[in-house]
Amino acid sequence: PKKPSEYDLIGVREIHIPTSDNEKLLSWYSKPNLNKPLLIYFHGNSFDIGERAYRIKRYIDEGWGVLLLAWRGYSGNKGKPTEKNLYTDAESAINWAIKNLKTNHNQIIIYGESLGSGVAVEMGTRYNFKSIILEAPFTSITDIARKKYFLYPVKYLIFDHFDNYSKINKVNSPLLIISGKKDEIVPHFHSKILFSKANYPKENVFIDEAIHNNLYDFNIDKDVINFSSKIWK
Repeated sequence: PKKPSEYDLIGVREIHIPTSDNEKLLSWYSKPNLNKPLLIYFHGNSFDIGERAYRIKRYIDEGWGVLLLAWRGYSGNKGKPTEKNLYTDAESAINWAIKNLKTNHNQIIIYGESLGSGVAVEMGTRYNFKSIILEAPFTSITDIARKKYFLYPVKYLIFDHFDNYSKINKVNSPLLIISGKKDEIVPHFHSKILFSKANYPKENVFIDEAIHNNLYDFNIDKDVINFSSKIWK
């Protein structure tokens, strides 16, 4: 993978986060400005985290801290990206942030994109965060596979479920669900189902013309920033 500087990401450091089962995960980290939150980004089925540079740059420009984690099996990281292992990766990243950045859960925004939504929801059942953002989430991998949407590394995930539908009502953090109504990979109705079952506080941004991978063309970062800046009672 290229370095952050090759994507015009100034001040972003390349780090390696140790997991509880002794993997080391390439990640990019940018320090937050004073009193700004930390966004931990769980990416989708993309083999190089540099493909997410244009997204995280918008939050960095806002003064937010960003920790962009590359899953095991991606971006040159060793290991197999099974459901259980991705949960380990995510928890290791959260624990690293809390220990090394002197932050806590209520200053962290969890961002789950597509495949990453399954990890974000699981983390949301374990901890309460400042907010959780789900971009193009699915009800479960099983539901996606049934429709033959070839989004994921199926050879690893064939026994995995990432069952967001059964977990979403166990998430108590403020929740924002973003989806394109013309999503050709994860049908939009998945987001509608999840949103209807989720706890308050919750909001959605459903974009008429958007497909799976072009949501940032509609400046959804503004929605993420506005939502996560609210004070929820």
